[in-house]
Amino acid sequence: MKKLMILILFVSSVTAFGQSAQFGLKGGLNYGSTGGLDTFAPFAENFSIDGDDKVGFHVGLYSKFKLLGIFVQPELVYTRLNTEYSQDGTSADYNFSKIDIPLLVGLDIVGPLNIKAGPSFQLVLNNDLDGLGVAIEDPENSFTIGYQLGAGVQLGRLGIDLRYEGAFQDNDAISDTNVQDFGFVVDSRPSQWILSLSYQLKGNGDKK
Repeated sequence: MKKLMILILFVSSVTAFGQSAQFGLKGGLNYGSTGGLDTFAPFAENFSIDGDDKVGFHVGLYSKFKLLGIFVQPELVYTRLNTEYSQDGTSADYNFSKIDIPLLVGLDIVGPLNIKAGPSFQLVLNNDLDGLGVAIEDPENSFTIGYQLGAGVQLGRLGIDLRYEGAFQDNDAISDTNVQDFGFVVDSRPSQWILSLSYQLKGNGDKK
């Protein structure tokens, strides 16, 4: 129900301000990692491994409309991430895909430069762990809320945008194969830098 309400909010916001909205396509690279991998076992020393930052990608749609001197920019984006965990010569890749729905509020400050920030709603699509021979369950919450903040440059219809995405709380995924209660937990919520290139399609307020 919560996921459905957010999607309805996204669509409704674009429709309500459709008379002045601009629409476009976007895509680019992500650089970062999900949270740490923690082991748990009553018979051994537990340890934690930080993930190595790696490059992923994203592609999606955005809408942008102005209201009272600021702009509101909702987006619908597919994101693919990969995080490597390595310890004592053993490594594993955590592959992760999601739908992001940022709802950003921004301000044009100097010439083509703008700043923006807001919540980012995340819907997990798929996650798997390669290299340890152990499967992993879906994250505890398939739907979570984080945040994004950053700056961009708008040059005509072309936009360049750099943001940081962070999390408000962990979202653990647990191994589903335990040997004498041994297992591990991965925090699936990423911390990452997002570099995007966008192209504005013809909006309702453009001249024909």
